[in-house]
Amino acid sequence: MQKVKIPRTVDPAKAAQKRLDYNGIIQVSLLKRVAESVEGVKRDAEVSLSFELDEQRLVVISGKANVEVDLECQRCNEVFAHECEVQFTYTPYYSEKSEQDAPEEYDLVDLNEYGEVDLIQLVEDEFILGLPQVAMHDEADCSVDSSNLVFGDLPEEIVEEKPNPFEVLKNLKR
Repeated sequence: MQKVKIPRTVDPAKAAQKRLDYNGIIQVSLLKRVAESVEGVKRDAEVSLSFELDEQRLVVISGKANVEVDLECQRCNEVFAHECEVQFTYTPYYSEKSEQDAPEEYDLVDLNEYGEVDLIQLVEDEFILGLPQVAMHDEADCSVDSSNLVFGDLPEEIVEEKPNPFEVLKNLKR
């Protein structure tokens, strides 16, 4: 089956009534914010989206997506490939009432001025949230051995005997 481009925006209520499913790609050129957060985006993002109505008659946007990016290892500063896979479930935010009615499992998504959801931005947000906070290789693949890393006490040659800055306060107490 040929992969098609995911539409930029969609009306979630109409799509849910039609029970639409989208399986396709988002081109690398459209993932600008992801590209700014990583060293590089290696391929188009593969995306699968479903629109439906749940038991409460709420519009539900569920999906999964994956993309391969290059990250810089914070231990050895070398670039490595990382597969970023995300799953998500959203419901559109219409008013304060919709926020109270939405179950905890659903995240809320804002609609644009035309009542549509920007699918590219939605998936891009999920990718950014799915990136590791501290990017590192597996220890077996990293060129820096974790036993060579120093934590805790500083070597004695670095630590100099400095006068206590609060020593002056002792004189004031007398």
